[in-house]
Amino acid sequence: MGDRWQVEVDRSVCIGSGMCLNHAPDGFRLDTARQSHPAAPQSDADERILAAAEGCPVEAITLTLLASGDVVFPPDE
Repeated sequence: MGDRWQVEVDRSVCIGSGMCLNHAPDGFRLDTARQSHPAAPQSDADERILAAAEGCPVEAITLTLLASGDVVFPPDE
């Protein structure tokens, strides 16, 4: 069985660019205020969701391993 992630969007940081939808159209939704939210807060590890997090211009998306709580993205700097 593969890794599972907790997918979160910090709505106070999200600028509604929609870049997450370009990378993972099934992984994110924009609400009427153009704020992103995950389609499923817990999901299987998916390179499209990782690409969406990496492509977010304001790094509003956080991915965390459900099993350990380790942060997958954003990386520690």
